[in-house]
Amino acid sequence: MPDISPNAVIALIVEHQIVETDVPLTPESDLFASGLDSLAMMQLMLHLERQFGVRISPGEMTRNHFASATVLARWLSHPNRSAT
Repeated sequence: MPDISPNAVIALIVEHQIVETDVPLTPESDLFASGLDSLAMMQLMLHLERQFGVRISPGEMTRNHFASATVLARWLSHPNRSAT
């Protein structure tokens, strides 16, 4: 299982311009308040799968899992998650 850090998630968001905000993202930033919407969530999911070799099913794409970079990284790094 990959060890995914909150900073790696933020780097991916910034690199691919998933959200555009005037305030720098931090590990605890609310991604939805920063501009993450359903389309951006799909884009982020694809980049996460490609970058980290994880698989995210549509049913797992919830506000709870994508709330912040910290929450997302912790969830994706959980040992019970399946890799692609």
